Amino acid sequence: MGAREAIQIENTLQEGKRVERFSLDLDHIGSGEKRRLYEFMYRHGPGNGKMIFLPVDQGLEHGPSDFFPNPPSVDFEFQLNLAEEGGYSGVVCHIGLAEKHFRKFAGRVPLVLKINGKTNIPSAEEAFSPLDATVEDAVRLGADAVGYTMYVGSPRQDEDFLQFMEVRQEARKFGMPIIMWSYPRGKFADKVHGGRDSLAMVNYAARVANELGAHVVKLNLPKAPKEGKYDAKGPFKRYNDCLDLTQEEQLRMVVQSAGRTGVLVSGGSKISDEDLLNKARVCLDAGVDGLIFGRNMWQRKYQDALLITKEIKKLMLKY
Repeated sequence: MGAREAIQIENTLQEGKRVERFSLDLDHIGSGEKRRLYEFMYRHGPGNGKMIFLPVDQGLEHGPSDFFPNPPSVDFEFQLNLAEEGGYSGVVCHIGLAEKHFRKFAGRVPLVLKINGKTNIPSAEEAFSPLDATVEDAVRLGADAVGYTMYVGSPRQDEDFLQFMEVRQEARKFGMPIIMWSYPRGKFADKVHGGRDSLAMVNYAARVANELGAHVVKLNLPKAPKEGKYDAKGPFKRYNDCLDLTQEEQLRMVVQSAGRTGVLVSGGSKISDEDLLNKARVCLDAGVDGLIFGRNMWQRKYQDALLITKEIKKLMLKY
């Protein structure tokens, strides 16, 4: 039986399909986690198992300037109304916004409470995101998941691993799913190994989330290495064999590394409607489980944001 299963895995890979898939029926997902994930996957969003989130954690992570392109977006109720009317799987925010705004929308819009964060003021060379809330806060506020930022490859990675271990244990007690923002950061990822969004770094970040026990991982789309190739003597030299892969092929590799962890792809900085739809299509073709588009939505005027949301959800229903 073992040989037969191994051959099946080989054949699946050769066909370019995803070997391991995220689903609510996996052994590691308890009943509380399953109930909460069900909200994101079937009761809200497209409703076909795919997820689309509206993150509003950028005010802490980037600063108030992210709201300049669309001044009404500085009020969190702009995004909450967009999430409800647009039918998002959920919103993401830090504890202050959740406590001050969310009660009116509780039961109408699912919440992901981001429980660690940092500002954009200090150098990112030794990036670390300390806790600013707890899993118990998430339960109290009616959240359906907690969000945790892991800076993969940072010189302070050891602290991050230990902090996440405690969060994971606490989340398990409460049946609370964890969505990990798995981001390569720090002087090594940024300057040495192809850059933070190179395939080598994003692929590693997906595997880290898988290994450390996240239910879902948020990643950036992989890009070409900064210097056009990887150091021929460095630890990621084998990625030089992947330089000719398309972005979709690279993302397929990343999805494979995530294993049974759900994969969300970030929208990043605001781009045109056409480019955003193309990005969503590449991600979905590569087998991701959802999208997490923030600035690309709420930096648009409200009606424009609703229209592009409708188009993306219509696209997601095809997968």
